[in-house]
Amino acid sequence: MRVRITKGIAVTTTGLLAGAFGYGAVNLGPTFWKVPLDMRLSFHAELMKMNSPVMLTAMGAAALSSLALALQTSGAERRLAVGATALTGVSFLVTRFGNVPINAQIKEWAVTSPPADYIEILHRWDLFNRTRTTTAVVALVLLVIAQIGFSPRPTCASTPSN
Repeated sequence: MRVRITKGIAVTTTGLLAGAFGYGAVNLGPTFWKVPLDMRLSFHAELMKMNSPVMLTAMGAAALSSLALALQTSGAERRLAVGATALTGVSFLVTRFGNVPINAQIKEWAVTSPPADYIEILHRWDLFNRTRTTTAVVALVLLVIAQIGFSPRPTCASTPSN
């Protein structure tokens, strides 16, 4: 029973993380490139005020629940949970050392002006965002596979010949 609850929590928290990153990558990211730069910078800077604590909590919950699942299972389930834990850890590291420093720059640009190479920096932010989104989605897929389990393929019953 405890493993089932842990699986549910791991799938839910990792699904929320992947969904949040996915929404940002599919909707916000492309929209940022379509609006005027000053609007993008202002919105991005403001968005990060709320995003930072929410996403940090989501990444922590996903990693901890995946780790808890790894500790409670064995075999293929454990390997899948360890993989999910590692991938959510990568999402955190990419965010912390890739996106967060650029977010700090964007916050500064919103009140001053961006440097000459700002487009390259924003493209780098997008690359980090796609990376952390991909790792979160793959982590979710691994946990879904662990959730549905491993059962042998059904065999066709042979029918007696007349």
